[in-house]
Amino acid sequence: MSKAKPVVAVVDDDPRVLESLEDLLESAGYVACSFPSAGSLLASGLLDVDVLITDIGMPGTSGLELRDLVKKARPELPVFLITGRHEIADQVRAQGISGFFRKPFDGQALLAAVANALNGREMEGNDES
Repeated sequence: MSKAKPVVAVVDDDPRVLESLEDLLESAGYVACSFPSAGSLLASGLLDVDVLITDIGMPGTSGLELRDLVKKARPELPVFLITGRHEIADQVRAQGISGFFRKPFDGQALLAAVANALNGREMEGNDES
């Protein structure tokens, strides 16, 4: 039996981004959990998180560092990186993620990517043959 609503964790040091992403995700039927830093997410734990969306450029632990920590703890967890920077190096360093979005990004495209990542995980976990 699966959970009623998938949990999407959002990590960004900009409270406006957190609020808008929380509204967007909840409008699509997800449970959105917002965190102002990587440390606050890690302190709360990753057990109930189904998808992670994180900003790259944050004080302290960056989104790229958070991605690396999450991949060690939960390699199957879909991770999406968002950034306001437009450097090609960021996209190259973002290897091994489910998606990369530059701010301002299309909310519907992000929702579609999250849905695809969740559907892919459900398909992998469905071994009824």
